[in-house]
Amino acid sequence: MGKESSLGAFLRERRTRLDPAALGYPAGRRRTAGLRREEVAQRANISPTWYSWLEQGRGGAPSAQVLDRLAQALLLTDVEREHLFLLGLGRPPEVEYRPVEGVTPRLQRVLDAMGACPAMVRTATWDIVAWNRAAAVVLTDYGTLPPDRRNVLRQIFLNPRAREINFDWEAVARFVVGVFRGDAARAGAAQSVQPLVDELCRDSPEFAAMWRDNDVRSFGEGVKRLRHPVLGTLALEYSSFAVEGRPDLAMLVYIPVDEADAVTIRELIEDKAE
Repeated sequence: MGKESSLGAFLRERRTRLDPAALGYPAGRRRTAGLRREEVAQRANISPTWYSWLEQGRGGAPSAQVLDRLAQALLLTDVEREHLFLLGLGRPPEVEYRPVEGVTPRLQRVLDAMGACPAMVRTATWDIVAWNRAAAVVLTDYGTLPPDRRNVLRQIFLNPRAREINFDWEAVARFVVGVFRGDAARAGAAQSVQPLVDELCRDSPEFAAMWRDNDVRSFGEGVKRLRHPVLGTLALEYSSFAVEGRPDLAMLVYIPVDEADAVTIRELIEDKAE
């Protein structure tokens, strides 16, 4: 099947799933289940003829605006909307950033199962929205901070402790600024992060200078070295993982390079729990 016929089949199938009565249309006698073509066209504010052509694979590729209106008219989920764009235009829709308030209990259980490996979930704006006990004892106990301070950039540039515990603080700071810039743009959050950028430029000359460099980086993998006040010198391998269905979230996992460090982290977690 070609792109257009696949698009038509998808539109028809989703149209037949909708309940006319629930959407304010008379149920009456209908030849097929769901909405009529002209009703979908009315909801999407496009001509019935143009919508019919789309279902029939005629008339060329629709615009992104038309696909957006069709997604709303057909009550598509985010995943279905993305699929509609892939069928209609061969690309996903533009990202619309939405602030995150938390994570699912299942994702929190994944973090908790990491044991001695510090793990957390960050947003595209580098707010930490979930973490495990290992992260609290090794990196930062985010539970003791107000929500608006649970931001990695605020901690690095505005908290003096960050300079004490990070080997080569400047390299770490430049790396985070570059990844932050790329993440915000990729998630469509450029406008959302502007107040944070303005605040950091005002309060941290180092951030202001690094931000002006326009450096862009990806998180990738590497080794983080820390001077921990209790654990001493630590080397942690880090990796970043996408959260399925949530392009605005990333899970960061830090694995102790030395098994002895992992044992000590477990002991410190137990001490804190008592």
